[in-house]
Amino acid sequence: MPKSAPTPSSEAHRVMAEAFAVNDRMNQLILEHLDPRAWHAKPPGSKGRTIAAIFAHVHNIRRKWLRLSAPHLRLPPPLDRSHCTVREAKTALTESAARCCEMLADALANPRSRIRRFRRDCWARPWAPGAAMFAYMITHDAHHRGQVCWLAREFGFPLPQKAAYTMWTWEKLWKDCGFTRPR
Repeated sequence: MPKSAPTPSSEAHRVMAEAFAVNDRMNQLILEHLDPRAWHAKPPGSKGRTIAAIFAHVHNIRRKWLRLSAPHLRLPPPLDRSHCTVREAKTALTESAARCCEMLADALANPRSRIRRFRRDCWARPWAPGAAMFAYMITHDAHHRGQVCWLAREFGFPLPQKAAYTMWTWEKLWKDCGFTRPR
């Protein structure tokens, strides 16, 4: 294999870091199309997060992963789940996604990475950086994205069909993020 050609392993690591950016593009798509009336609407029942609180949680958990796993990376400011705006959430999620992509790219592809362990919380046992770390991070976002879509529909403000379907057009989302589509 020529020296300039990426190894299969480095290609997979690059694609996983890019996939996290595509994952965040889905969050941004929801924020772009979410009816503003749904943002602070109270969920059914007395307990439960608003959509604003869910997106603040996603951002703040990403900050925790970064703080615990990659303390050398600059942390974006936290979001206040009670008072953040859609615009603030979009900006914050963009920043935390960029830092998470940096963490993933370094942890997955660099044998001399400063990221030795992935710590998802102080109480949880740390994991070696790798595919499980990536899967956990993507799954966390996807879980809360599902909650947001469900709540918006429950509140009577479902996402427009075009936006809901666009979340599944990975090739377009990949291109929107400035990447060539995955191979």
